[in-house]
Amino acid sequence: MVSGNLSSHPDGLDPEIMDRPLYTAVIRPNQSLGRDGFRIVMGLCCLVSLVTSIACWRAGFWPVAGFFGLDMLALYVALRVSLRRGRSFEEVAISPLEVSLARIDPRGERREWRFNPLWTKLSRLDDEEFGLRRLTLVSRREHVVVARDADPVERERVADGLALALAQVKKGF
Repeated sequence: MVSGNLSSHPDGLDPEIMDRPLYTAVIRPNQSLGRDGFRIVMGLCCLVSLVTSIACWRAGFWPVAGFFGLDMLALYVALRVSLRRGRSFEEVAISPLEVSLARIDPRGERREWRFNPLWTKLSRLDDEEFGLRRLTLVSRREHVVVARDADPVERERVADGLALALAQVKKGF
């Protein structure tokens, strides 16, 4: 006959707690222009370009209108690429069993890294003027940059959370 709680571990560790993350974060790129902002900027730029092109055409500088068209095309492509890049993100989670980092690109392709939290440390590259420039997870010979597209303030918040969670795991939470 077996006595005691069946869900408890002989060492007294609760398996439910071991899989539960101590820290999770979803990190999105710093992006100042949304869809509505894109429409407004493109509309205003096209309006200015059209008015200026008409004025140049009437003054006899007709090739200028074509260059304004090329400028608008280049601006459109650059802003669309920026909007698309804003759909990428990173997911970070630290549990007592593992550190996981997943990077999802704008096409939805996922790349993952998993580390043992006891062998993982954070490496920081700080700059007096710009703040935290680079945050890297280091485990054995592998180095992975975290929050690479975030602004320095967000990167600092992520660094504090990761450092606290790693310290909790290493001291036995």
